[in-house]
Amino acid sequence: MVRILKRPYWQLALLSGIIIGLSYPPLHLGFLAWFGFIPLIHVLLNVKAIQAAKFAFLASITANFISLYWIGLNSGAGFLPVFASLVGAILYLGIFWSGLGYFVAFVEKRSSKGLIALPFAWVAMELIRSLGVLGFPWINLGLTQTEYLPLIQIADITGSYGISFWIVLINIGFYLAIISKDKRKYLIITSIIFLLVFGFGLIRINTIENINSEPISIAITQSNISPDEKWEPKSREENFKLMHSLLDSALNLNPDLVLWPESAVPAYLRLSSYRRNPIVAKLAKFNIPLLSGTVDRVIDENGVKKYYNSTIFIKPDDSVKMYNKIHLVPFAEYIPLSEKFPSLKKLNFGQGNFTPGNEYTIFELDSIRFSNIICYESSIPKIVKSFVKNGAQFITIQANDGWLGKSAGPYQHFELAKLRAIENRVPIVRCANTGISGVINSLGVVQQKIPLGKKSIIMANIFPAQNLTFYTKYGEIFAIFCIIIVLIIYASVWINRIK
Repeated sequence: MVRILKRPYWQLALLSGIIIGLSYPPLHLGFLAWFGFIPLIHVLLNVKAIQAAKFAFLASITANFISLYWIGLNSGAGFLPVFASLVGAILYLGIFWSGLGYFVAFVEKRSSKGLIALPFAWVAMELIRSLGVLGFPWINLGLTQTEYLPLIQIADITGSYGISFWIVLINIGFYLAIISKDKRKYLIITSIIFLLVFGFGLIRINTIENINSEPISIAITQSNISPDEKWEPKSREENFKLMHSLLDSALNLNPDLVLWPESAVPAYLRLSSYRRNPIVAKLAKFNIPLLSGTVDRVIDENGVKKYYNSTIFIKPDDSVKMYNKIHLVPFAEYIPLSEKFPSLKKLNFGQGNFTPGNEYTIFELDSIRFSNIICYESSIPKIVKSFVKNGAQFITIQANDGWLGKSAGPYQHFELAKLRAIENRVPIVRCANTGISGVINSLGVVQQKIPLGKKSIIMANIFPAQNLTFYTKYGEIFAIFCIIIVLIIYASVWINRIK
């Protein structure tokens, strides 16, 4: 490894990018993240700040191209919009790595505290990267570790940011073991850090009581309808027949709830009694409610039509309750700032021009409260946390990953649900149009799953949560603490510079 670190800096940055990129699902190589940053760390500690920014940018675009290539495979839009989305996303994410590299090198050159600053700066970067309409927490380092359940149980305290923190710490420990004469010392320290996280996880897995409430049975319906065909007029009736057939099969299982995926049928279910009435008739016969993805249209007080990507909860008595997706995918479901500048809606990137919702809706199933999140929202920790903090005892996820084929995207999307389950210690039931659907308990254990590209129904029993986790109560307090440490380090460097 020492010999490798003598290579040109651009090669080291590229190497780090490749290793980190390969550590993301579905390649089952999450352990690569434990040492993937070592070449980049060596670069950041040995170059000027502006050079560090450039090399970190190179590492970022490499890692993110490998892990996010699937953004360029969206079959729901034309080649140019999709290609622009991929390039734009990779360049945008590179800005954050670049800023991190600049900061670490700046601190190292002026105080030799670059290694101390790095894990705090990384978490601060991930939190900042998650903010705003362009926030993208999908690619946080915690996603690389979802196959190693003991190593991610700390998320119920720190959120996924704590996972990122210890990953960077482990990289630093290995780096010091490589460059130091006292290799054994740093290997022991690194091993202790790893074992503490692992041991804590094992304790949590063996002490958290999952079966502490009456179970809820849910029938999960994966229709495997191609999103390209769903809204085609010639396919519409066939799709309705298929969904009704699956509904019949699900109701015969006698669950407490039937779950359909995002945009399950090509209709405005709230507005169309013609499409809803046959569904309600079946629900009434069995006295079982349905939670379905749909689209919705509302005319506001100014006569303006607003369209929503929604969830509809239909009870056997035909009463309905809606949830409108809060965090829309920029440039796919809407154009950012188009509410303030309506002319932006004329731009055509193949987007849906939806309006974001603003209410954290809670549904009730007898005495049990739950919430639904739609597709991309499952990558955003604070959204799931807010639902649970408002009273949701379990979470359903409706998704449509069919646009991405059998790429890494649907697999990563499913793995993200493990993090949300552990952070809030709630069971999560995921229903995706073409997959992957499944049930994840509060420890992140996948209890049942329907593979990608398969039409099927599964029946699952879940145990609603009874208590709030530290993370659910206090949110990103660990990440905010890291930002404070970064500011303190930055201030101390400037004060020493003035002196």
